[in-house]
Amino acid sequence: MPVKWEGVMPAVTTKFDENGDLDLTAFEKNLNAQIDAGVTALILGGTLGESSVLEVSEKKLLVDTAIIVAQKRVPVILNIAEGSLREAIRQAALAEEWGAEGLMVLPPMRYKSDHRETVHWYKSIAKSTSLPILVYNNPIDYKTGITLEMFEEFAEHENIQAVKESTRDITNVTRMKNKFGNRFKILCGVDTLSMEELVMGADGLVAGLVCAFPNETVWLYKLVKQGRIAEATELYRWFMPLLELDIHPKLVQYIKLAESIVGLGTEHVREPRLPLVGEEREHVLRIINDAVAVRPSIPAALSGVAAQ
Repeated sequence: MPVKWEGVMPAVTTKFDENGDLDLTAFEKNLNAQIDAGVTALILGGTLGESSVLEVSEKKLLVDTAIIVAQKRVPVILNIAEGSLREAIRQAALAEEWGAEGLMVLPPMRYKSDHRETVHWYKSIAKSTSLPILVYNNPIDYKTGITLEMFEEFAEHENIQAVKESTRDITNVTRMKNKFGNRFKILCGVDTLSMEELVMGADGLVAGLVCAFPNETVWLYKLVKQGRIAEATELYRWFMPLLELDIHPKLVQYIKLAESIVGLGTEHVREPRLPLVGEEREHVLRIINDAVAVRPSIPAALSGVAAQ
């Protein structure tokens, strides 16, 4: 099904068992919870999905599983995060072959590409595939920023359609809208700026804490888009201590711990990551449990209603 690049798109975690193998039962349970809450797409193998430790065969299995679970209710999008253009193009082709309906593409990994190299990277991938592309713009974590000038060059490629805006500068939403109108859809990629960027015109969210709190995330999106700002603000203030777990280097462990507390996953990660222990784990647990203790009531009618 076509990707609309709006609403709430979870960057889902990859579920592992105690031996570090894929846990497809837990994965399916979480995907169903996301879809039931009304998300508009599933993004696999991103940062939260521990992409750097996944084998290509495992990515295929995740895509296959997600397609079966989704049953055409929402599109399945695969992340491309590679150091080699040749490998990025190969994995884009595989994603299309496997039945993925879109790509999220990072700039080159482990090498800070300049303007010419970054444009060549994205345009080469775009020319190699018919799949729609979400450009991941996160210079804070990945060092390469995607500038307005780069987007000008991307505009000739119809399948470069959207940006995951993770610069942590909300004025980029306005700059993109001023320069390109609706040519590129804008999805906020930083949980702690979700409401601010939606208010400024972002089309949706690529979210992290949605993995553990799908209903709350979809409801926040809908409240803002309906102009119910006072209600959205109240929900957002409750959510913020949890959302801050998304902007820490250990966001994978933190969000997986939250998933385990609410029954939507486990704490298992794949090395080099290790599960949280000791004082750090207790600190994060307090944040999660304090929020869960006063968890707001979300309308029952929300279930199964797409976040549009």
